[in-house]
Amino acid sequence: MFAEKEFEEACASLQKPDFHGFEIFVDIGDVTIYRQYREASGLYEYKVIGTLEGVAPEICAKVYVDLKYRKKWDSYVKELKEVDEGLKRGIYWEVNFPFPMSNRDYIFTRESKEFDVNGKHIWVILGRSENFESIPEKKGIIRVDDFIQSLAITADGDCSTRAYMHYYDNPKGMIPTWMINWAAKTGVPSFLNSMKKACKGYETYIQDQ
Repeated sequence: MFAEKEFEEACASLQKPDFHGFEIFVDIGDVTIYRQYREASGLYEYKVIGTLEGVAPEICAKVYVDLKYRKKWDSYVKELKEVDEGLKRGIYWEVNFPFPMSNRDYIFTRESKEFDVNGKHIWVILGRSENFESIPEKKGIIRVDDFIQSLAITADGDCSTRAYMHYYDNPKGMIPTWMINWAAKTGVPSFLNSMKKACKGYETYIQDQ
């Protein structure tokens, strides 16, 4: 699936982020978003570094990969499920987009690993687009087939999480520039706040299962 080097790069980026060629897009204190323009697609890729206060990294990692729980706390999820084609496994995810735009869906592989580096325990979660023949495109939904994401997290103090994310996707279609900017400027911080609440409620959720 993913090369060991990709995990190592994510670990290194968490400890010493490299923002060469990137510009600061938005800084909201606990979270800073950087972006770099890709001429080939006319879109930006993003790097995010920040802290989730009051959230332990081991809980953050569990919440991030728990698909069933994600459907409960993430309002943008229309459909989310595992895909199994024998030797190849992945995730199908349909995302709600505001009217009058069409929803987008993703099919991607994801892999998680844990590392101990320089006295720090680090969780790394990687994802990227993958074609699955068992999940054809649906009418009225735009398939996003150019997507990459890496997330690395570790403890920051007694009960907080330091997180680094590198992200890019091409949502296709005619999405207004203002909406792309809104998604990056407010969507990411909003998602992180929602995730913080989800992390704090995860123990109760598990107990109720």
